[in-house]
Formats: sequence, structure tokens, C-alpha cells
Amino acid sequence: MEQKIKEILSGINEPFLNKDFVSLGFVYEIAVKGDNVKIRLGITDTEYNAFPELKNKIWGKIVEEIPEIKKVDVDFMLGIVNHDNKQKEHVLPGVKNTIAVASGKGGVGKSTVAVNLAAALTLEGAKVGLIDADIYGPSIPMMLGINERPKVVKSGGVNKMLPIMQYGIKLMSIGFLVEDNSAIVWRGPMASSALKQFMSEVLWEDLDFLLFDMPPGTGDIQLTLSQTIPLTGSVVVTTPQEISLSDARKGHNMFEKVNVPNLGFIENMSYYLQPDGTKEFIFGQGGGKKLADEFNVKLLGEIPIDTEIRITGDSGKPIMFSKPDSESGKIFKAIAKNLILEVNTKNIQPSKAKGIEIIV
Repeated sequence: MEQKIKEILSGINEPFLNKDFVSLGFVYEIAVKGDNVKIRLGITDTEYNAFPELKNKIWGKIVEEIPEIKKVDVDFMLGIVNHDNKQKEHVLPGVKNTIAVASGKGGVGKSTVAVNLAAALTLEGAKVGLIDADIYGPSIPMMLGINERPKVVKSGGVNKMLPIMQYGIKLMSIGFLVEDNSAIVWRGPMASSALKQFMSEVLWEDLDFLLFDMPPGTGDIQLTLSQTIPLTGSVVVTTPQEISLSDARKGHNMFEKVNVPNLGFIENMSYYLQPDGTKEFIFGQGGGKKLADEFNVKLLGEIPIDTEIRITGDSGKPIMFSKPDSESGKIFKAIAKNLILEVNTKNIQPSKAKGIEIIV
């Protein structure tokens, strides 16, 4: 009976990816009890506006082809397509997708975006981890209100660190391992080694997304990450001003050279919303859209200058958790939905890998 139902589902497409539920791996449960069937399926957007029609289509097909079934209950949950790669599975078993949140320069709010993006993905129903890969300037501990050290456990006969869990996100940062206000004075190879340890010596277990909050620029850490695991993709954060766009281009081109697809740009500090509702474009207008059009990638979203984003980040409870229904909260939610769609779409497309170009 379960096999018959699965065959029927193999002829019904998930509405966002135009591919059937079975080949996507989005059939999570088929439970048959008498003449009743309960099905749990994955979907790219859990707020899909045509659920009744889709449920009726599935119900109708099953009842039509299996007359002994009288009742069909269909539930949906967030479906994330796995980035299928043997090297990734070896280094990070159980992690479906790895995404670098990067910028070409400092001062664009990349860490704030990374934290709230992780939060937004979590609130969408994804299992999320976040690595603070900015070894020299870790900010995750403060932004998420963490003041503890990770525990060490035995796993497979070796010692591994347990990531710290906060607000449902699994976290690792060099800031958890050093004294507050300590300067990390390391050469590039030591910082790269620390990043490798955060991947291979931390018990991440099953995750839909592991995000990397990258340091600014295009240096050792970026190359180490790109050459250690094949990333699902990168997200490049910029502001609208020309000097930021110039550096964001370099960030995009760096990832392109090491065969990491850019999943999209995020424009931070896009505008200031005046009390009367008008927008003041302090740093210019349309820069992120200009970049997205230039490289034919998605503009994932435009985030305003919002005092509440700063206040909530400083207090250790980001705006996505403290005020998710605020205007900025809604924008981060939309960015998360756009990213999920980009990841799922990219993962079902044939690989266009050309091989990694090693840069010395």
C-alpha cells in the first residue's frame, strides 16, 4: 500500500520546484491504518497559498487509484533539498547545506545579517547551525547573549565539542574559547586551522543549513573554507554605496573563482524609514539590485537602517526573536524564504562544476 501511494506521489509535483515529491526526497511519512492514510510531505514554502487545492489533488489521486482508501490526511513541513556531495558528507555528515555569508569589506553589517538570517531560517522550520568564522573579530557570543564554553563529549571514540544551542540555533565561535576582550593574534594558517576544527571536531549532527559568518575580504579563511568543503553557495552582503558595491563585486568574483555559486546579494542599510513613512536613501539607492542584475543572481532582500536591529543585537536577542513581526523582521523572513527557494532550486539542477582553481 505504501509503495502504491509513493508511486502516486511520484506523479505529483512540488509547486515551487516543478519536480515530484518522491524524487525531491520530500516524502517524510506514509502511515496506513485501516482505510485511513496519513501523509507528511516537504514543501519549499510552508505558507503556500494554495494548500487546499494541493491537498485535494493528492487526496483525489489516491482515492481514485486505491478504492479501499476512504480518508487521506496530508500535512506539510519545510522541505530542504540536500546538496549531494561525498566530500561534504565526509567532513560534515548530516549537514544538508553549507552557506558562506560574506562581504568584500567590513562595516556593512554582515554579522548582524548572518545572525538574523539564521534566526529567520529557524523560525521557518529549518534546523540551523552558525559558525563564527570571523576568527579575529568574533561577534556571535555578544549578539546572541552567550557566556559559556562548549562541552566536550566522546563520539565514535574521539573527543568532539558540542555546539552551544541558543534560540534553537547550534553555534560555534572562537569567542566561546578565549577570555572576553582578548585579542586573537594569529597568523593566517592558525586561523584557518581553527575553522577546520569547527567543521570536523564539532558534533553538528543533522542540520538543514550550516551558515558561516565570514570575515571581511577575500583571504585565507575564504580560501580554506572553499577548498575544505564544496559549499552549497554564498550570500554576499553589501550596502548601496559605490565603495561597498566595488568590494562586493570582488567577493562575488572570489567565490566564482573557487567554484562557489552566489545564491544572492543582500543589501543592508538600504534606507531609513522616516516617521511619516517616507524612505531616506542615506547611502544611495538601488546598489544591490544593480549588482544582482550585473551578475544575473537574486537580490534576496533590502534591509533598512533600523535602530531596533542595533538595540536587539546589542542586548543579545536579535530582532528576529525579539520582534519578528516588526517591519525588519518581516524583511528577514522574506529573505529566508528567498534563500530556501534558491538553495532548493540550485540543488536540483545539474552540476556545472568546472573544478576549483587553487590560488597561491
